[in-house]
Amino acid sequence: VQLQASGGGSVQTGGSLRLSCAASKVISDNHIMGWFRQTPGKEREFVAAIILNSDDNTAYADSAKGRFTISKDNSKNTVYLQMNSLKSDDAAVYYCAARRGSRHSYYTYHYPFWGQGTLVTVSS
Repeated sequence: VQLQASGGGSVQTGGSLRLSCAASKVISDNHIMGWFRQTPGKEREFVAAIILNSDDNTAYADSAKGRFTISKDNSKNTVYLQMNSLKSDDAAVYYCAARRGSRHSYYTYHYPFWGQGTLVTVSS
């Protein structure tokens, strides 16, 4: 499975962006798609995830709750991350990832498939 992340860019504090993660093939329902982010010198951290065979089974990092929304479009093999009320702390390279399973995981080593990353910058 190859994942292609896109949608990053530069926004001002309080602005919004929508990231997309397109899979190169149909992702079977028993997969979980997630978003992580990383800044220089820090470990990659969990942002949000969605279980593909469920209509409403999502998980969010505390930093993302209430501001970010993960969603999916199975017909397009694509997962989205809508980010609102962006803060300077949200600036990072965002990566999408995929794993088989039906239970959420916040750990990068549980995700064998990764996209190339898309850069989000937030300026005041």
